Amino acid sequence: MEITVRESSGISIIDLKGSLDTGTAPVLNDKLDELTGRGVSKILIVLAGVDFVSSAGLRVLLATTKRLRKTGGDLRLCGLNETVQEVFEISGFDSLMKVFGVEAEAMSDF
Repeated sequence: MEITVRESSGISIIDLKGSLDTGTAPVLNDKLDELTGRGVSKILIVLAGVDFVSSAGLRVLLATTKRLRKTGGDLRLCGLNETVQEVFEISGFDSLMKVFGVEAEAMSDF
């Protein structure tokens, strides 16, 4: 899993590449903990480069979303390919988190 973080308009944007699974979810969790620990309250995760998401990956995303919402922040997702979108729909996570087609839409929703 490759994780790249950039900032734009007060939003931390995380670009992911690879699989978000049992082996890589802890790495993403550590990065998200680091950001929220520094006071970041708006996070956008771009999943365009992600080819697979396991339940471990979903748990990290949901836990971070809940943590951010408790403090008035939020997490957005965008760029899900068909396979990842299907995982979100089947698991019901598409109704728990805000999912957008493209980055610009997600950015404007904050």
